[in-house]
Amino acid sequence: MTTTAERYSYGTGKRKCAVAQVRLLPGNGNVIINGKTLEEAFPSGVLRRRILEPLQLTQTASKFNVVARTSGGGVAGQADALRHGISRALAKDDEALRLILRAQGFLTRDSRIKERKKYGLKRARKAPQYTKR
Repeated sequence: MTTTAERYSYGTGKRKCAVAQVRLLPGNGNVIINGKTLEEAFPSGVLRRRILEPLQLTQTASKFNVVARTSGGGVAGQADALRHGISRALAKDDEALRLILRAQGFLTRDSRIKERKKYGLKRARKAPQYTKR
């Protein structure tokens, strides 16, 4: 039987409609996302680098294992949500890292989301074409 007495930090990251629930466990740098390795979950090298930016900036990549669950949005939104969640978990774990992460903008939530469709319109702002006769 395993116990959850292990110390870990938790952070929730959001971007557009994507949400990432991130746990940082003491370890050697493994990243598990939705039960898959980082390479399986995000084949794009650009997105993998974006996800790991907070760990590399704070030189903590080999100190923590990252276990995360993501849902909603697309792959780019989920990658940014993971970066935000990892940053928040690092800031919660060590207050000294908060200033470093804040200076790079990793703790700021990008709140741009899709605007809802309004009745009488085709999309959020696109009106039906006007016909004179």
